[in-house]
Amino acid sequence: MSKSAVSPALTDLTADTPCCPPLAQSRIPAETATVLAPAFKALGDPVRLQLMSMIASAAGGEVCVCDLTPAFDLSGPTISHHLKTLREAGLVDAERRGSWVYYRARPAILRQLAGLLTIDPAAV
Repeated sequence: MSKSAVSPALTDLTADTPCCPPLAQSRIPAETATVLAPAFKALGDPVRLQLMSMIASAAGGEVCVCDLTPAFDLSGPTISHHLKTLREAGLVDAERRGSWVYYRARPAILRQLAGLLTIDPAAV
């Protein structure tokens, strides 16, 4: 397979179909690792992991930045930086409404990441 012929599941992180078998079943293709690594890297920071959890578990599926910022002992610009990192990694979508920004988790990429980390209990 040439580098320019990457399958749609690898380039479309919004796909509901798994990108590949779980890590415990087979080696992840290099192209898939390249596509998914930024999302895992973004979640590798404790503040971003907490932000992601707050966004993904928000009632109604979205949360205002005005509700996220007070949960941390960090400045607004620092929280904004972390949220930008989550956006750039494709984990969340943002929508400005007046002076506030609302964040929503992108379930398809979360399913891709979760599927990759799934371990079949029967195999253990």
